Amino acid sequence: MHTFGTIDILVNNAAFQRTYQKLEDISDDEFEETYRVNVFAMFRLCKALLPHMKEGGSIINTASIQSFDPSPSLIAYASTKAAIVSFTRSLAGFAIKQGVRVNAVAPGPVWTPLIPSTMPKEKVKQFGGQTVFGRAAQPAEISPVFVFLASDQANYVTGEVYGVTGGQMPM
Repeated sequence: MHTFGTIDILVNNAAFQRTYQKLEDISDDEFEETYRVNVFAMFRLCKALLPHMKEGGSIINTASIQSFDPSPSLIAYASTKAAIVSFTRSLAGFAIKQGVRVNAVAPGPVWTPLIPSTMPKEKVKQFGGQTVFGRAAQPAEISPVFVFLASDQANYVTGEVYGVTGGQMPM
């Protein structure tokens, strides 16, 4: 940080998920690991980097439609994404005191390497079919929301969660 000065933008986009059909199949260690990757790492990055961010900076956390419309088979993942929504809104109150905005993007189904590597093949074939588009998004289709939140055009936006769900509405 001394070489480059301040940090202007932090995007927290790490995630771990695995699907299960029964709660008892989820080990305590895996549930904790999901929180370590999805929530604790984000908390630690924000805690370490926020003091180095200047006024006008932006922190963008990646939540999920699972925050609002959780699938039983993704209980660990979905609950971490709900925690990210709450963390985002809480952190916004701290960060704005130094002029840093904090928001989240809550995508619906998006084709990433996480999908085929963590879901059963039959679910992968149907992935995204519940959207009004009948398909999952490509990462490039949700990236403009991140760009907007990082830009000066969003200088009056903080503590918000932007859904990019392909029309999939939470129940």
